[in-house]
Amino acid sequence: MINTFFSSGTLDSPAAFLASLLIGLAFGVALERAGFGSSRRLSGIFYFRDMAVLKVMFTAVIVAMLGVCYAKAFGWVTPDNVYFLHTLYAAQILGGLIFGVGFVMGGWCPGTAAVGVASGKIDALVFLAGALGGSILYNELYTVVAPLTANDRGVVFGFDSLGVSEAGFAFVFTLIAVGCFWGAEAIEKKRNGVEGYWNSRFLKVFSAMLAIGAFGLFAVQTKPAAAANAAAQEETLLTGMQEGADHIEVQELADRLLEGDASILLVDIRAPEEYAGFHIRTAVNIQAADLPASLAPHKNQGLIVLYSNGMTHPAQARDSLARLGFGNVYQLTDGLQGFLDVCLKPVSLRDAPVPAAQTAKIRAWRAFFLGAPVAAPAVAATSVRASEPLPAEVETEWLAQNLGRGDVKRIDMRPQPEYKGGHIPGALSLNIESLRGCVEGIPSTLLPAKLLAEHFSLMGIRPDDSIVVIWGDKEQDATLVGMACERLGHSRYAVLRGGFAKWQSERRQLDTLLPVVTATRYPVPAKADAFTVGAKDVLAAVGAPGSVILDVRPADFFTGKKRDEARGGHVPGAVNRPFADDVAKGEAFNTLKPVGELAAAYAKLIPAKDSPVIIHCRTGHQASQTFFVLTRLLGYTRVRWYDAGWTEWAARPELPVVSDEQKPEGPK
Repeated sequence: MINTFFSSGTLDSPAAFLASLLIGLAFGVALERAGFGSSRRLSGIFYFRDMAVLKVMFTAVIVAMLGVCYAKAFGWVTPDNVYFLHTLYAAQILGGLIFGVGFVMGGWCPGTAAVGVASGKIDALVFLAGALGGSILYNELYTVVAPLTANDRGVVFGFDSLGVSEAGFAFVFTLIAVGCFWGAEAIEKKRNGVEGYWNSRFLKVFSAMLAIGAFGLFAVQTKPAAAANAAAQEETLLTGMQEGADHIEVQELADRLLEGDASILLVDIRAPEEYAGFHIRTAVNIQAADLPASLAPHKNQGLIVLYSNGMTHPAQARDSLARLGFGNVYQLTDGLQGFLDVCLKPVSLRDAPVPAAQTAKIRAWRAFFLGAPVAAPAVAATSVRASEPLPAEVETEWLAQNLGRGDVKRIDMRPQPEYKGGHIPGALSLNIESLRGCVEGIPSTLLPAKLLAEHFSLMGIRPDDSIVVIWGDKEQDATLVGMACERLGHSRYAVLRGGFAKWQSERRQLDTLLPVVTATRYPVPAKADAFTVGAKDVLAAVGAPGSVILDVRPADFFTGKKRDEARGGHVPGAVNRPFADDVAKGEAFNTLKPVGELAAAYAKLIPAKDSPVIIHCRTGHQASQTFFVLTRLLGYTRVRWYDAGWTEWAARPELPVVSDEQKPEGPK
């Protein structure tokens, strides 16, 4: 049996490209030899002076049809090894009309225009350019014409719809084509007064060969041949079963669904009431009798996985679909019960001890499929991908190489108009204020973990995803997203070094499409974060031996020369290093200064890497950048973040304030 490029999924391979190139060249030569390099001759069919188009195209259709029929009859190919167009009546009728009008007006179709260009025809080049422009216009207007494709009838064969055999349909269609050949010759003879092939020996022999070839299908498509094909098909099914090609293990399915594999269509074939009671997340409910029609649009596209309570009914359904040409249907090993036992059964209820790695994986599965609460670090450890090191800052080259990975989520922090004008492919747009709100009366405070988890869920982020944050004008926008990740225990996040400006300056790929997102259920950590502190903790640190209160606002606000809150100045004993001092200014883009330079600067302010440090600014925004530098780049281990910052401290008169222009304020 021939294993085609289509059936083997190798259409994008070098061998397929070479075969396509050679076939295309041969096709072009054939068209040129048939006179299709002339728009005058092509358009002649509409004026009944040159019927070459009809004769050539009918010849191609009949020869291809008979070739496929014979190949099927002899068992060289099966229907699932050949790609057949789906039937979309509305779209195909309208498209045919547009194509016909264009053919009449221009005298070219896209294929013949390519032949014309190769022959040096200027009008063919103009038509081909117009076809390209039309394709672009179609892409832009696709949402308008998309309803025309809604009524997808799948693959419909003419002989099935007419209730005749395949051989009978081929024979009648061939006779119609032969009649058209003779009719075309008669029209040309009358219109041009030239004999041509009319009543010639060639036309008679050619017509007889086509008719005999079509009639021969009745002989080869007999019951013995059909039985041989059925036997071959059964042998294929049995071989597939022996080699495990008919099922998918529950662990593999769980991992692929957890990773968001969009190629899987999971089908629950149980009764609707059982499905409503419980089903595997992402599964659709289709009754066995409805499978062929419902799955027709997915035939040999992606992966179809069937499951029920056990394996008997899915196995029968899978084999039936395979006989109908579905080569991409699998059953779930041990069915739903096996999935529950292997993936969703709590570790505490298992008969034997479970290794730590497997325990973490089970918790991840339960978090995704049941929404069970689970600590994010444990979930992150479940994935092989999550074990890969992710630097605190990633370079543009790293991101470019990982754009195709579904587990690398990109978040663009620029204003929405800039994002819409062009963004890194697949990037999600996020307004920084979406992560902040009025919490306990304090404005611009990072939201609680529960609300942040909802945001992450709506963005389709999972606990083991790697998040790369892309900033525009302010790197602290990216690091504040980092604080949201820290609050959720999501350690796999990074900032794009140089931000969007660096990516753009390198002329890297941009997109204007909104990414397709499937919502997840991001788990809420069981415990609150340990790094966020309040005013009480800051006050306790004032004067405490070894403690450092680091104010990262600009110097004029630290001294009290300028103020943007109720009072100006700073917390008693605090030291100042403006967040902007950590940034290296560049002509095209800014970056954080080299790690060595940052380490030297902070070593002068903080006694040791394990010294207790509290950092703050006015609203926690600028301080998030310093938190990132100290914890992610420099390795300080006891850094805490005063989110409410100077907004709260200045507004509470009982808290002490020092400024260069006045004595300390507050209680003695």
